[in-house]
Amino acid sequence: MKIEIKKSTKPIKYNDAISQLEARLELVSKNKSKELIWILEHDPIFTAGSSSSANDILDKSIEIYQTNRGGKITYHGPGQLMFYFVIDLRNRKKDIRKFISVIENSIIETLREFKIESHADRNNIGIWFNNKGKMEKVAAIGIRVSKWIAYHGFCLNIKNDLNPYKKIIPCGISNKEVTSLSKISKLKFNKIEEILINKFISNLKNLNV
Repeated sequence: MKIEIKKSTKPIKYNDAISQLEARLELVSKNKSKELIWILEHDPIFTAGSSSSANDILDKSIEIYQTNRGGKITYHGPGQLMFYFVIDLRNRKKDIRKFISVIENSIIETLREFKIESHADRNNIGIWFNNKGKMEKVAAIGIRVSKWIAYHGFCLNIKNDLNPYKKIIPCGISNKEVTSLSKISKLKFNKIEEILINKFISNLKNLNV
């Protein structure tokens, strides 16, 4: 079954996006709908995953939206590419670690197309850029698996405001910074969505049984 590719040009409210992902998950679980890749942006919002801690909130005045994805607290906003999916692992290798590697490799290979070298870190999930010896996160990953169907996704910082990250300890990592592609490179990233989608679909084949 082919994967449906969906792109939203206007910002989508976070809870609306999650509701739609969960509705699609139910349909996919009953073999009534295609898998999904959904590219979008959110209005500014702080979200907390299943392993989040109140200690990660530095500015107690901010509102935190509790979600059921994995991971801790992070920020979403304009200029950040949200890559959501609903992917059925029932007919693929049921290996969550390998699925996360699919995500990591897709981002790393995409950034390499723009002459940006990045890497994954087993201890600190996400994609990192080495800025003169200082590790800075450029992409955050947070997924959930239900009925062997994976959903939620990852976010890639392209040209978003980084100041909101100062109000939290992003992903619970206090000794590393967050960056964006616009800080790393002066290149234009107009076609990055298509490249990411193609890399992701290509890497998914590594889970075929």
